[in-house]
Amino acid sequence: MKGISLGPVMLHFYSLMFIFAFGLGYVIMARIFKIDNVDEKFLEPLFTWTLIGTILGARLGHVIFYQPELFREDFLSVFLPISTRGGLHFTGFSGLASHGATIALIFTTLYYSFKIIKKNPFWVYDRIGIVVALGGAFVRMGNFFNSEIIGKPVDPSSPFAILFPQQSSEYGVTIPRYPSQLFEAVGYFCLFVLLWFLYRKTDKKYQQGWLFGLFFIILWAVRFFVEFLKEPQGDEFIQFAGLNTGQVLSIPFMISGFLIMIYSKKFKLPKEEVQA
Repeated sequence: MKGISLGPVMLHFYSLMFIFAFGLGYVIMARIFKIDNVDEKFLEPLFTWTLIGTILGARLGHVIFYQPELFREDFLSVFLPISTRGGLHFTGFSGLASHGATIALIFTTLYYSFKIIKKNPFWVYDRIGIVVALGGAFVRMGNFFNSEIIGKPVDPSSPFAILFPQQSSEYGVTIPRYPSQLFEAVGYFCLFVLLWFLYRKTDKKYQQGWLFGLFFIILWAVRFFVEFLKEPQGDEFIQFAGLNTGQVLSIPFMISGFLIMIYSKKFKLPKEEVQA
């Protein structure tokens, strides 16, 4: 079962998790704006640009890194939830990549920072990273309910053995597998708790970029290590030294996180300036 049946309408668990991710993210960001004495009029455009960056970037990222053949074979499906293969029919977006979403969010947040709220981009990145970590946890739970991005086979006696009866035919016979989606979800939720604690209980939010750098390091480290337990996705467009596409793409983000944390030491601002 992939969702909740409401008469003629099926509310898919994956869609529901996305709603939770953005809904709770909005509430938390509203709380952050209140703590930092930022006018709430800047909240709506942040939500809008984050939504655009997440959906468009995630979709393009998946196609570019895992299914580039769609640009040639089914171009409309790249941008629309349809397929033209074997006739026109609705499919929903069945492929989203977090690396693509991250790249797009970096650019949409830059626009928001310079053109709308007019603050140092790292001020925004530090705070948006908190809600993105929580959102990532909900998205991975949606993957779990959808029986997608599943783990590698595991001994049935293992406490982590899970059957995914809804898995697609590409994975073959249904056998016990690692719940890799839940491993990632737990990691991201713990990251959210850590970032929220550091934001509320320490002065790190005044060192612009520090929280964002830490967010990059931990989030992509979680992704990197859980990938060892995942089945390959798509055609694995990029591979290197035994690492899959997800792992190779995570390495530059982790390195960037370290560099951002080092860079942030030069930009620790007084509280009154940050909250202005």
